[in-house]
Formats: sequence, C-alpha cells, structure tokens
Amino acid sequence: MILRRLVLSATSNSNLRRRSKPLSAYPLRLLSSSPDRHKPPQQHSVDDKLVRLSHKDWLAPNEVLKIFENVKDPTFLIPAYKHYSKRKDYQPTESLYALLINKLGQAKMFDEIEEVMKTINLEKRCRFSEEFFYNLMKVYGNLAGRINRAIEILFAMPSFGCWPSSKSFNFVLNLLVSAKLFDEIHEIFVSAPNLGVEIDACCLNILIKGLCESGNLEAALQLLDEFPQQKTRPNVMTFSPLIRGFCNKGEFEGAFRLLERMEKEEGIEPDAITFNILISGLRRKGRVEEGIDLLERMKLKGCQPNPGTYQEVLYGLLDKKRNLEAKEMMSQMISWGMRPSFLSYKKMVLGLCETKSVVEMDWVLRQMVYHGFVPKPGMWWKVVGCVVGKNSDSQVDLDRIIHC
Repeated sequence: MILRRLVLSATSNSNLRRRSKPLSAYPLRLLSSSPDRHKPPQQHSVDDKLVRLSHKDWLAPNEVLKIFENVKDPTFLIPAYKHYSKRKDYQPTESLYALLINKLGQAKMFDEIEEVMKTINLEKRCRFSEEFFYNLMKVYGNLAGRINRAIEILFAMPSFGCWPSSKSFNFVLNLLVSAKLFDEIHEIFVSAPNLGVEIDACCLNILIKGLCESGNLEAALQLLDEFPQQKTRPNVMTFSPLIRGFCNKGEFEGAFRLLERMEKEEGIEPDAITFNILISGLRRKGRVEEGIDLLERMKLKGCQPNPGTYQEVLYGLLDKKRNLEAKEMMSQMISWGMRPSFLSYKKMVLGLCETKSVVEMDWVLRQMVYHGFVPKPGMWWKVVGCVVGKNSDSQVDLDRIIHC
C-alpha cells in the first residue's frame, strides 16, 4: 500500500524500548480505627476518612469510591487499597482503579501507578473500557513523559478484551509526533490492522504533520492521494502543516498552490490559522506588502482575522520601520479589544525614538503601561535620550511622559 511505503521511506525502522522505571520501595502504613495521639491534627483528618475501611460494616462500591475520593494525601492511597482488598466485601471496579491512577498521576507518583498496574494485570473480576485505557495513556504520555509505557498500554488493550479505536491509536501517534520521535511512527502505524483500527482523516493528518516537521514535504504531499483510498476526505487541518512546511522553506509558490488546491479542488475554506501561517511566513521573508494584501483577501472571503493575524501584520510594519502605519494598526487593535504584545510595543517605542516622534511615543508608552507592560531601564534611557535631544521644550515633554 502506498501509505505504508511512504511512511516507511520517510522514517527508519527502530525497535521501541518499552521499559518502565523500577518500583521504589513503598512504606506501608497500617490503617487503624484508633487515632495516633502523636500525629498532628492534619494526619488525624486523613486517617478519619479511611477509618471506615477498618469497620465490619458492608461497603458498597459507590461508598468505597467516596472514601477514596476524600483522601487528600496520595501516599495513603496504596496502603488503603491493599487494606480494602483484604475485606470480604472487596469488589474491584474500573471507577476505583481510574480514581487511584488519576490521583497518583496528579501527585506525580508514577512508580505507584506501576504498582496499581501489576494488580490490574492480575485482575479477573473487572472489565475495562477503552476510556479507562485512554486516560491511562494520557497519564503516562502527558504527565509522566513515559511514551513507551503509553505504547505498551495500547498494545495490551486486546488482552483485556478491549480493542482500541482510532481515538486511542491516534493519541499515541500524536504523542510520537509531538515528541519528534519520527523513527517510531512507522512501527506503530503498520500495527493498525492487527489492532483492528481503521485509518481515518485524523490519523493521516497526524502523519502529514509528522512528515512536515521532519522536513519530508514530498512524502507528506503524496499522502494527500491516500485520503480517497481510505474513503475519507482531507480538511483544513490537513493542509495547514503542509502550507507551514512550504513557508518555512521559503517556497511560497508551493504554499499558494496548496491554498488554491484546498479551495478549488477540495472545496475547503481556509480558516484564520491558515492565513496566519502564510502572513507570518511572508513577514519573515520581508514580504510585508503581500501579507497586508492577504489580510484584505481573507476579509473579502468572509474569514474573520483574529488577534494573531493583526499581530503578524503589525510585526511586519515594525520590521520595515513603517511606524506611523504600525501605530494606526495598533490603535485599531486596541479599539477592538485586542492586546498587542510586549515585543510590538518595544519595537514601536525604539522606532519612534529613531525618528524622534515624541507625541506618538507618548501615546504608545501610555498604552503599554495601561496593558500591564513595564518598560525596562534600557527602553527608558532611549526615551530620555530622544526627548532631551529633540528641542528646547524637552523638559516639558519629559515630565509629561514620566508622569504617564
């Protein structure tokens, strides 16, 4: 299949090192219904929430869940669970395991999560949904940074009688792209049929993004032909990384050809992000006027510019030292409730200092302070030098600016 061949040619095969960190020794605390008088008051409050686990009263699963929800100190979770597992009314549930993993994840107690997973691997009385494994992969991938463990969970799902959907599969693919682990993408991708996952537009978009970020635009472009073969359609998120890739290489003809294909052949309307990518790319190459024209074009098409659009045009005007036009753009942004960046204020002030435009600089400094930015000492020295060196009325101008 062309899709596998393209991904394989763009990435090299490598064996995933699926390892987890060794478990640290964990001091078990004994739960008791009688409080320890030597412990501080806060410790009493934590023990009090768990004291019901030592009573002989029968506990329903929802009652157990409430007990563990109220535990504030995560170091009590594992000992409390072990204590509960010895009770006659012990009934493991997905909700309880999910609660333990989420609390331990928030506390960054990832080795303790491994201890929970050992129990889950031996669990025969509890069925788990895809949502459980999806959240578990999020904890490993996003919080712990253990991407290999997230991959292991994905491949272990069928052994629990739960087959992953494209949601879980695409999450792992996106983890690899975000971490720039491009060499591992192929091994995961070709496993889709074995996992029963159907390739969808989101999966192809992730692959295109990864290929673009790795600099392989040719393979990414060829993936566009794979959409109809997979009986799916590209969308605006398909083309944005491709256009960004061409802009980063300074190949604007290719970028605009993609924009045209996007609109005319695929019938996809570009959004503000797509236009922002083009305007930003043009600005970085000094093609400010084309960026301004593109801003007007997107307005005519009914695409509403966002603050990022105007900020890129503002940067372009400042880069070209078109300070008065930049001040007008900044004034419009402020009137529309937008907040120009500190860098744009800094560039504006320094540019106005060069032209000794004291009145305009006074306005910019006032707006800068109003929006919560504090001019640094170096900027103040530039301002003072500009005002003092301008004319004999400099003291009046300086007093006005200092008391802004």
